[in-house]
Amino acid sequence: MELRQLRYFVAVAEELHYGRAAERLHISSPALSQQIIALERELGAELFVRDRRSVALTAAGRSLLGDARRMLALAEDARQRLRRKAAEATPLRMGYVSWLPDDIAALLAPRAAVRVDEWVLPSHAQADRVAEGSLDLALAWVDGTGAETRGLTAHLIRAEPLHAVRPGVAEPVPAGSVTVLVESGNPTWSSWNRFAQEFAADAGARVAGVDDGGITGDAFYAHVRRLRVPVLESPKRHTSATPPSLGQCRVTDPVPVWTWSLLQRADDDRPTVGHVVDSLVAYAESRTWRTAPAGRWWVPADDPHRTVLGR
Repeated sequence: MELRQLRYFVAVAEELHYGRAAERLHISSPALSQQIIALERELGAELFVRDRRSVALTAAGRSLLGDARRMLALAEDARQRLRRKAAEATPLRMGYVSWLPDDIAALLAPRAAVRVDEWVLPSHAQADRVAEGSLDLALAWVDGTGAETRGLTAHLIRAEPLHAVRPGVAEPVPAGSVTVLVESGNPTWSSWNRFAQEFAADAGARVAGVDDGGITGDAFYAHVRRLRVPVLESPKRHTSATPPSLGQCRVTDPVPVWTWSLLQRADDDRPTVGHVVDSLVAYAESRTWRTAPAGRWWVPADDPHRTVLGR
Protein backbone atom coordinates (compact mmCIF):
# COMPACT_ATOMS: atom_id res chain seq x y z
CA MET A 1 0.00 0.00 0.00
CA GLU A 2 1.68 3.19 -1.20
CA LEU A 3 1.22 6.69 0.19
CA ARG A 4 0.39 7.82 -3.31
CA GLN A 5 -2.51 5.36 -3.46
CA LEU A 6 -3.75 6.56 -0.08
CA ARG A 7 -3.69 10.17 -1.31
CA TYR A 8 -5.70 9.12 -4.35
CA PHE A 9 -8.17 7.22 -2.18
CA VAL A 10 -8.69 10.18 0.17
CA ALA A 11 -9.25 12.55 -2.75
CA VAL A 12 -11.96 10.31 -4.24
CA ALA A 13 -13.52 9.74 -0.81
CA GLU A 14 -13.73 13.50 -0.20
CA GLU A 15 -14.91 14.46 -3.67
CA LEU A 16 -17.11 11.38 -4.32
CA HIS A 17 -16.42 12.08 -7.98
CA TYR A 18 -13.56 10.65 -10.03
CA GLY A 19 -13.36 13.60 -12.40
CA ARG A 20 -13.08 16.22 -9.64
CA ALA A 21 -10.63 14.08 -7.69
CA ALA A 22 -8.45 13.59 -10.78
CA GLU A 23 -8.45 17.35 -11.41
CA ARG A 24 -7.48 18.01 -7.79
CA LEU A 25 -4.62 15.49 -8.07
CA HIS A 26 -3.51 16.70 -11.52
CA ILE A 27 -3.78 13.25 -13.09
CA SER A 28 -6.16 11.71 -15.62
CA SER A 29 -9.40 9.99 -14.54
CA PRO A 30 -8.39 6.60 -16.07
CA ALA A 31 -5.05 6.67 -14.22
CA LEU A 32 -6.82 7.49 -10.97
CA SER A 33 -9.34 4.69 -11.48
CA GLN A 34 -6.57 2.17 -12.15
CA GLN A 35 -4.74 3.12 -8.93
CA ILE A 36 -7.93 2.73 -6.86
CA ILE A 37 -8.58 -0.68 -8.41
CA ALA A 38 -4.98 -1.72 -7.62
CA LEU A 39 -5.42 -0.61 -4.01
CA GLU A 40 -8.67 -2.53 -3.68
CA ARG A 41 -7.00 -5.67 -5.04
CA GLU A 42 -4.14 -5.33 -2.56
CA LEU A 43 -6.53 -4.87 0.37
CA GLY A 44 -8.97 -7.54 -0.84
CA ALA A 45 -11.96 -5.23 -0.37
CA GLU A 46 -14.04 -2.82 -2.44
CA LEU A 47 -13.66 0.75 -1.23
CA PHE A 48 -16.29 2.42 -3.40
CA VAL A 49 -19.68 1.59 -4.85
CA ARG A 50 -19.73 3.00 -8.36
CA ASP A 51 -22.36 3.51 -10.98
CA ARG A 52 -22.67 5.92 -13.90
CA ARG A 53 -24.12 8.69 -11.78
CA SER A 54 -22.56 8.41 -8.32
CA VAL A 55 -19.68 7.22 -6.17
CA ALA A 56 -20.14 6.17 -2.54
CA LEU A 57 -17.87 4.72 0.13
CA THR A 58 -18.38 1.15 1.20
CA ALA A 59 -18.13 0.08 4.84
CA ALA A 60 -14.48 -0.89 4.17
CA GLY A 61 -13.86 2.47 2.56
CA ARG A 62 -15.31 4.35 5.54
CA SER A 63 -13.13 2.26 7.85
CA LEU A 64 -9.99 3.03 5.84
CA LEU A 65 -10.60 6.77 5.45
CA GLY A 66 -9.66 7.79 8.99
CA ASP A 67 -6.57 5.59 8.99
CA ALA A 68 -5.50 6.92 5.58
CA ARG A 69 -5.79 10.53 6.73
CA ARG A 70 -3.72 9.79 9.85
CA MET A 71 -1.02 7.98 7.84
CA LEU A 72 -0.79 10.84 5.33
CA ALA A 73 -0.61 13.40 8.15
CA LEU A 74 2.17 11.44 9.86
CA ALA A 75 4.09 11.17 6.59
CA GLU A 76 3.76 14.91 5.96
CA ASP A 77 4.85 15.73 9.51
CA ALA A 78 7.93 13.51 9.14
CA ARG A 79 8.76 15.12 5.79
CA GLN A 80 8.54 18.65 7.20
CA ARG A 81 10.59 17.69 10.27
CA LEU A 82 13.35 16.15 8.16
CA ARG A 83 13.40 19.16 5.83
CA ARG A 84 13.81 21.50 8.80
CA LYS A 85 16.65 19.40 10.23
CA ALA A 86 18.37 19.28 6.84
CA ALA A 87 18.02 23.05 6.46
CA GLU A 88 19.44 23.63 9.94
CA ALA A 89 22.42 21.38 9.20
CA THR A 90 23.25 23.26 6.00
CA PRO A 91 25.42 26.39 6.48
CA LEU A 92 23.49 29.61 6.05
CA ARG A 93 24.57 31.69 3.08
CA MET A 94 25.36 35.30 3.95
CA GLY A 95 26.11 38.01 1.41
CA TYR A 96 27.66 41.41 1.97
CA VAL A 97 28.57 44.56 0.06
CA SER A 98 31.77 46.00 1.48
CA TRP A 99 31.62 45.66 5.26
CA LEU A 100 31.48 42.56 7.45
CA PRO A 101 32.26 42.12 11.17
CA ASP A 102 35.65 40.48 11.75
CA ASP A 103 35.68 36.70 12.21
CA ILE A 104 31.91 36.42 11.81
CA ALA A 105 31.93 32.60 11.60
CA ALA A 106 33.55 32.26 15.04
CA LEU A 107 31.14 34.84 16.46
CA LEU A 108 28.12 32.75 15.41
CA ALA A 109 29.44 29.25 16.16
CA PRO A 110 28.52 26.71 17.37
CA ARG A 111 24.76 27.21 17.07
CA ALA A 112 24.81 28.35 13.46
CA ALA A 113 27.18 27.59 10.62
CA VAL A 114 27.51 30.52 8.22
CA ARG A 115 29.20 30.56 4.84
CA VAL A 116 30.04 34.05 3.62
CA ASP A 117 29.18 34.22 -0.06
CA GLU A 118 32.06 35.06 -2.39
CA TRP A 119 29.96 37.28 -4.66
CA VAL A 120 30.46 40.80 -3.33
CA LEU A 121 27.59 42.67 -4.99
CA PRO A 122 25.81 46.03 -4.57
CA SER A 123 23.16 46.45 -1.88
CA HIS A 124 20.16 46.19 -4.19
CA ALA A 125 21.52 42.97 -5.73
CA GLN A 126 22.14 41.34 -2.35
CA ALA A 127 18.65 42.34 -1.16
CA ASP A 128 17.18 40.75 -4.31
CA ARG A 129 19.14 37.54 -3.68
CA VAL A 130 17.82 37.24 -0.12
CA ALA A 131 14.26 37.81 -1.38
CA GLU A 132 14.58 35.12 -4.07
CA GLY A 133 16.25 32.63 -1.71
CA SER A 134 19.74 32.34 -3.19
CA LEU A 135 21.00 33.93 0.06
CA ASP A 136 19.65 33.43 3.56
CA LEU A 137 20.98 36.70 4.96
CA ALA A 138 22.86 39.76 3.76
CA LEU A 139 24.54 42.82 5.24
CA ALA A 140 23.48 45.64 2.95
CA TRP A 141 21.79 49.03 2.76
CA VAL A 142 18.06 49.14 2.08
CA ASP A 143 15.33 51.72 2.44
CA GLY A 144 12.00 50.95 4.05
CA THR A 145 10.12 50.63 0.76
CA GLY A 146 12.78 48.34 -0.70
CA ALA A 147 12.56 46.01 2.31
CA GLU A 148 8.77 45.93 2.30
CA THR A 149 8.33 45.30 -1.43
CA ARG A 150 10.86 42.44 -1.29
CA GLY A 151 9.26 40.85 1.78
CA LEU A 152 12.37 41.43 3.92
CA THR A 153 12.97 42.30 7.54
CA ALA A 154 15.89 44.69 8.12
CA HIS A 155 17.77 44.59 11.45
CA LEU A 156 20.10 47.49 12.18
CA ILE A 157 23.68 46.30 12.71
CA ARG A 158 25.73 49.44 12.18
CA ALA A 159 25.09 53.15 11.85
CA GLU A 160 28.23 54.34 10.04
CA PRO A 161 28.98 58.08 10.01
CA LEU A 162 30.37 59.04 6.60
CA HIS A 163 33.41 61.29 6.22
CA ALA A 164 34.68 63.50 3.47
CA VAL A 165 38.08 63.63 1.79
CA ARG A 166 39.59 67.04 1.07
CA PRO A 167 42.88 68.49 -0.12
CA GLY A 168 45.31 69.59 2.57
CA VAL A 169 44.24 69.86 6.19
CA ALA A 170 41.73 67.41 7.62
CA GLU A 171 39.53 69.92 9.45
CA PRO A 172 35.80 69.17 9.93
CA VAL A 173 33.51 70.52 7.22
CA PRO A 174 29.80 71.45 7.41
CA ALA A 175 27.51 69.28 5.30
CA GLY A 176 26.46 72.21 3.14
CA SER A 177 30.05 72.63 1.93
CA VAL A 178 30.44 69.01 0.81
CA THR A 179 30.24 67.69 -2.75
CA VAL A 180 28.70 64.27 -3.45
CA LEU A 181 29.58 62.18 -6.49
CA VAL A 182 26.74 60.47 -8.38
CA GLU A 183 27.11 57.97 -11.21
CA SER A 184 23.53 57.71 -12.44
CA GLY A 185 24.31 55.67 -15.55
CA ASN A 186 25.66 52.68 -13.60
CA PRO A 187 23.12 50.51 -11.67
CA THR A 188 25.94 49.32 -9.41
CA TRP A 189 25.66 52.62 -7.55
CA SER A 190 21.84 52.92 -7.45
CA SER A 191 21.63 52.72 -3.63
CA TRP A 192 24.46 55.22 -3.18
CA ASN A 193 22.94 57.58 -5.75
CA ARG A 194 19.60 57.66 -3.90
CA PHE A 195 21.34 58.27 -0.59
CA ALA A 196 23.71 60.94 -1.94
CA GLN A 197 21.09 62.87 -3.91
CA GLU A 198 18.67 63.00 -0.97
CA PHE A 199 21.47 64.07 1.37
CA ALA A 200 22.52 66.83 -1.03
CA ALA A 201 18.94 68.08 -1.33
CA ASP A 202 18.40 68.14 2.46
CA ALA A 203 21.82 69.46 3.49
CA GLY A 204 22.44 71.90 0.62
CA ALA A 205 25.45 69.97 -0.65
CA ARG A 206 26.60 70.06 -4.27
CA VAL A 207 26.10 67.12 -6.66
CA ALA A 208 28.78 66.25 -9.23
CA GLY A 209 28.10 63.63 -11.88
CA VAL A 210 30.83 61.14 -12.83
CA ASP A 211 30.95 58.37 -15.42
CA ASP A 212 34.18 56.53 -14.62
CA GLY A 213 33.32 54.50 -11.52
CA GLY A 214 34.94 57.19 -9.40
CA ILE A 215 32.70 56.68 -6.38
CA THR A 216 35.61 54.77 -4.85
CA GLY A 217 39.28 53.90 -5.39
CA ASP A 218 41.95 55.87 -7.23
CA ALA A 219 39.36 57.51 -9.49
CA PHE A 220 37.62 58.93 -6.40
CA TYR A 221 40.85 60.53 -5.19
CA ALA A 222 41.43 61.92 -8.67
CA HIS A 223 38.03 63.63 -8.52
CA VAL A 224 38.87 65.16 -5.10
CA ARG A 225 42.11 66.58 -6.51
CA ARG A 226 40.30 67.86 -9.61
CA LEU A 227 37.42 69.48 -7.70
CA ARG A 228 39.66 70.76 -4.87
CA VAL A 229 36.75 70.63 -2.40
CA PRO A 230 35.65 68.21 0.35
CA VAL A 231 33.96 65.19 -1.28
CA LEU A 232 31.76 62.76 0.64
CA GLU A 233 33.14 59.23 0.82
CA SER A 234 30.81 56.34 0.11
CA PRO A 235 30.75 53.40 2.56
CA LYS A 236 32.39 51.25 -0.12
CA ARG A 237 35.83 50.36 1.26
CA HIS A 238 38.76 51.72 -0.74
CA THR A 239 41.27 49.26 -2.12
CA SER A 240 43.99 51.91 -2.34
CA ALA A 241 45.56 54.15 0.30
CA THR A 242 44.63 57.81 0.68
CA PRO A 243 47.23 59.94 -1.16
CA PRO A 244 49.46 62.08 1.12
CA SER A 245 48.06 65.29 -0.40
CA LEU A 246 44.52 64.43 0.78
CA GLY A 247 43.02 63.93 4.21
CA GLN A 248 39.85 62.44 5.63
CA CYS A 249 37.68 64.83 7.66
CA ARG A 250 34.47 64.72 9.67
CA VAL A 251 31.23 66.04 8.18
CA THR A 252 29.06 67.99 10.62
CA ASP A 253 25.68 69.63 10.97
CA PRO A 254 24.32 67.16 10.02
CA VAL A 255 26.48 64.03 10.07
CA PRO A 256 25.46 61.74 7.17
CA VAL A 257 24.80 58.22 8.51
CA TRP A 258 24.78 55.08 6.37
CA THR A 259 22.87 52.20 7.98
CA TRP A 260 24.00 48.62 7.45
CA SER A 261 21.07 46.19 7.76
CA LEU A 262 21.09 42.45 8.31
CA LEU A 263 18.42 41.35 5.84
CA GLN A 264 16.33 38.20 6.15
CA ARG A 265 13.10 37.04 4.54
CA ALA A 266 10.21 38.13 6.75
CA ASP A 267 8.68 34.63 6.71
CA ASP A 268 11.95 32.80 7.48
CA ASP A 269 11.43 31.50 11.02
CA ARG A 270 14.27 28.95 11.14
CA PRO A 271 15.98 28.85 14.55
CA THR A 272 19.44 29.13 12.96
CA VAL A 273 18.45 32.35 11.20
CA GLY A 274 17.02 33.71 14.45
CA HIS A 275 20.28 32.84 16.23
CA VAL A 276 22.35 34.74 13.66
CA VAL A 277 20.08 37.78 13.90
CA ASP A 278 20.06 37.80 17.71
CA SER A 279 23.83 37.24 17.93
CA LEU A 280 24.78 39.97 15.47
CA VAL A 281 22.35 42.50 16.96
CA ALA A 282 23.70 41.76 20.47
CA TYR A 283 27.30 42.02 19.24
CA ALA A 284 26.52 45.31 17.49
CA GLU A 285 24.96 46.64 20.70
CA SER A 286 28.08 45.70 22.66
CA ARG A 287 30.22 47.63 20.18
CA THR A 288 27.81 50.63 20.15
CA TRP A 289 27.48 50.23 16.37
CA ARG A 290 23.73 50.82 16.56
CA THR A 291 24.16 54.23 18.21
CA ALA A 292 23.70 57.49 16.31
CA PRO A 293 26.62 59.96 16.38
CA ALA A 294 26.55 62.88 18.78
CA GLY A 295 25.01 66.12 17.58
CA ARG A 296 22.77 66.55 14.55
CA TRP A 297 22.79 63.64 12.16
CA TRP A 298 20.97 62.63 8.98
CA VAL A 299 19.51 59.49 7.39
CA PRO A 300 17.15 59.31 4.39
CA ALA A 301 13.47 59.89 5.13
CA ASP A 302 12.67 56.25 4.28
CA ASP A 303 15.47 54.71 6.33
CA PRO A 304 13.96 51.71 8.21
CA HIS A 305 16.01 52.39 11.35
CA ARG A 306 15.06 55.97 12.21
CA THR A 307 13.18 54.81 15.32
CA VAL A 308 16.05 52.63 16.56
CA LEU A 309 18.44 55.54 16.12
CA GLY A 310 16.14 57.83 18.08
CA ARG A 311 14.32 59.87 15.48
